[in-house]
Amino acid sequence: MKFGTSYSYWGNVWSCDYRKVINKAADIGFDMLEYGVDHLYHMTEAEMDVLKAESQKCGIILVANSGPAKEYDMASKDKNIRTNGIAYFNEIMKRMKMIGSNKLIGAIYSNWPSDFTDTDKEGAWGRSIESLKILAKTAEELDIYISLEVLNRYESYILTDCAEAKEYCKRIGSSHIDILLDTFHMNIEEDNQAAAIKNAGSMLGHVHVGESNRKLPGMTNSIDWDAVGKALKEIHYDKGVVMEPFMNSGGEVGRDIKVWRDLSNGATQEQLTQYITDSLKFLKEKFE
Repeated sequence: MKFGTSYSYWGNVWSCDYRKVINKAADIGFDMLEYGVDHLYHMTEAEMDVLKAESQKCGIILVANSGPAKEYDMASKDKNIRTNGIAYFNEIMKRMKMIGSNKLIGAIYSNWPSDFTDTDKEGAWGRSIESLKILAKTAEELDIYISLEVLNRYESYILTDCAEAKEYCKRIGSSHIDILLDTFHMNIEEDNQAAAIKNAGSMLGHVHVGESNRKLPGMTNSIDWDAVGKALKEIHYDKGVVMEPFMNSGGEVGRDIKVWRDLSNGATQEQLTQYITDSLKFLKEKFE
């Protein structure tokens, strides 16, 4: 397994100095870093060259994470918006290729978070599956893999458990599109997290890990980490296991993730680094 973290852990805004974060992740012992898709979309060629060079120097695998804006919603009833979404992600994948990144993850099928103004699930499935079939052709041509994130009921109505995500991916029918399961979302939606992981089997392409309140793995043990680790080993999972902790209140991140109180106990940057270092050690003990 390859262990990683989200770029946003140390702050409360959806931006960062990627050179610093890449080096910090490498120093801690991570293999992987998730970066923001929209950041890549707006980067100059020179900025992309820096991102690629820094990640290669540090031995960090770059994974593109997207929570698409409504203007890129591939489940939209508006054909122009769906077309815009396809064009956006086609451009993203071309840019990913330029920086040596071959993994795209998130709620690519719609927008995030859903505002639930329209909850016609059957219609949304039909429209987004057709959009993703088109997107899959680019993914296959560029050899980029897309893992669709299964979210909880408060963030989406389209994919909320592993069983329906499997059916959804089967309808797309691409070897380059599979499933992302997240322990935070599974904690709300799945009867049994280990069973969901085993149900996903070879269709599991990426894993997000965090406690039930989005603290770092091992901080509260609200998740049965032994069972999750055992299930991953049973399906011979050897892909990304990425922490997606959100403990800082305030700012864009606190607002969007709904963190209304400080979960870090007033931690300094140095203490945050120690927390995530300890969490990585904990996860490796449980999963390896």
